[in-house]
Amino acid sequence: MTYFTTREDTQLYVKQWGAGRPVILLHGWPLSSDMWDHHAMKLAEAGYRTIAYDRRGFGRSSQPWSGYDYDTLADDLASVIEQTGARDAVLVGFSMGGGEVARYMSRHGGKGVTQAALVSSVVPFMLATPDNVDGTEPEVFQKMTDALLDDRARFYGHFFKDFYGFKILSTVSSEVMEWTRSVAMQASLPATLACVKSFSSTDFRRDLPSFKVPTLVIHGDDDQIVPIYAAGRAAAKGIANATLIEYEGAPHAIPVTHRDRLTLDLLKFVRSR
Repeated sequence: MTYFTTREDTQLYVKQWGAGRPVILLHGWPLSSDMWDHHAMKLAEAGYRTIAYDRRGFGRSSQPWSGYDYDTLADDLASVIEQTGARDAVLVGFSMGGGEVARYMSRHGGKGVTQAALVSSVVPFMLATPDNVDGTEPEVFQKMTDALLDDRARFYGHFFKDFYGFKILSTVSSEVMEWTRSVAMQASLPATLACVKSFSSTDFRRDLPSFKVPTLVIHGDDDQIVPIYAAGRAAAKGIANATLIEYEGAPHAIPVTHRDRLTLDLLKFVRSR
């Protein structure tokens, strides 16, 4: 196993496959870098170096008590980019991982990055506020937190049905559902709870002008976790030189439910530079 140490001595588990221009894949909550395995393999076979790592507190990375705010998470990403020597890189962030992309672009000036992709991303702002009326009401996230504290495994049993989409659940095997919950349970409880707060309440609207590179936004129009009207469409509108691709009828978990289509769209985007 390969581990990199962040600036504050957190150990991050990192996978690097293939050789060539780097594509850095950031996973969603509450999963790990393993969610990207199919795409990482296909990108590596196509001549790219794929870099995927477990966010602090998740998967095989260490589980510190703190550091789950997006400034620290963006600094972790900066450490991975620095230690892998990634240059001319593509950042791909799924769900919560889209926030790390956005904060890295603003906090670190997008150093070393020449393309970015947001897939079912939480960017630009999930929480409903007077100036963000399309957001999700705070009570929804409080109920998530309460359910996680009460019976985390049971909560995931319900959550992942929405994650994969009730309407197309037949395309996702029971084994995939079981695997998803097992990966989610690897994360520490403090990390799981702190990240709910981070992805639900962090406002990335001020980060959007920092995207100075071609950006691909992919979102399902039936996403029940991160609704497209408050996220994908708003992000594409706020990012200069962004291209939006909407997957009709697609749920949140596009990397699984629309695996092959997403692989092709990412490859086309990476090759377009």
